[in-house]
Amino acid sequence: MERGLRQTWAFMFRGYHLTRRYLSWVVVFNFYALTGSAAVALIGVAANDHQLTLTLIVGALLWNFLSVLYNEIAMSIAYERWEGTLEYTFMAPVSRLVHLVGVSLFALCNSVVNTTVVLGGLMLFTPLSLSGANLPGILVVILASTLAFVGLGVMAAALPVLSPERGAEGTHIFQGSLLLVSGVYYPVDVLPAWIQPLSALSPATYTLSACRKLVGIGNPATTAERLRPGRALGQAHGTLEANGLTPRGGGAAQRAGRSREPMTKAARGAATKPPKSQVPASAAASTDAPPPRPAALAMTPDSAAPSAIAKS
Repeated sequence: MERGLRQTWAFMFRGYHLTRRYLSWVVVFNFYALTGSAAVALIGVAANDHQLTLTLIVGALLWNFLSVLYNEIAMSIAYERWEGTLEYTFMAPVSRLVHLVGVSLFALCNSVVNTTVVLGGLMLFTPLSLSGANLPGILVVILASTLAFVGLGVMAAALPVLSPERGAEGTHIFQGSLLLVSGVYYPVDVLPAWIQPLSALSPATYTLSACRKLVGIGNPATTAERLRPGRALGQAHGTLEANGLTPRGGGAAQRAGRSREPMTKAARGAATKPPKSQVPASAAASTDAPPPRPAALAMTPDSAAPSAIAKS
């Protein structure tokens, strides 16, 4: 156990040394991520729409975090090849699980630092306040999506091994496809109908949707000073219950509606059924109805029939 932890720490520390070696490029990439996110968020500020600004900020922050995490893991094999250490790494007496865990933990730490820098920069450009946001729920959602993107990064890391010439390019094409179909800056409903099913395959789609609800996007009570995530979720539950989509209230209403539907149809049929006096004679003769009463008693009520017979 101790040996595995030391080996995992060694891979994390190697990533730190590589980052320090190319520190100037790291600063450039972080600056580019900050300016790109700020440029997107300022679209909502220019439109004077706080909901749009929140939507763009959440999309920019989450995509920055997930893309850095994915890119660090997916390009780890390519970095090893460029540094000339790929053969030494695979020949070392270290299990592949320890190798992947060490690389993934360093990528996670790098993503957190990068996203923190971008978040601090966005607070200087936009009226962003996290007061009222459901931060514990957001952390749980991000943790679950982190596991999903680590898996995608590990799968993409195999591309440079399969194709040393084009594998690294394939990882970026896959990353761009995720950006397109995940609804980072727009709802997935605006995508063409033939590409919308692909959004259901991206874990970023569900991460963005959940985090936007936890921040309070979609709730009219959300303001620049105070976010209202709880009320937004309550309104969504109320809307589902009103439409009969919740298991308690709506489901019972639907079942009651289904049970009343045959009775309603029967009552409707009885109301529209013509009386016997209006049925044609031919139709009445063809039925198994009892024989008609005598002409003398045709207009006499049933209760008076015995007395009439006695008088006669």
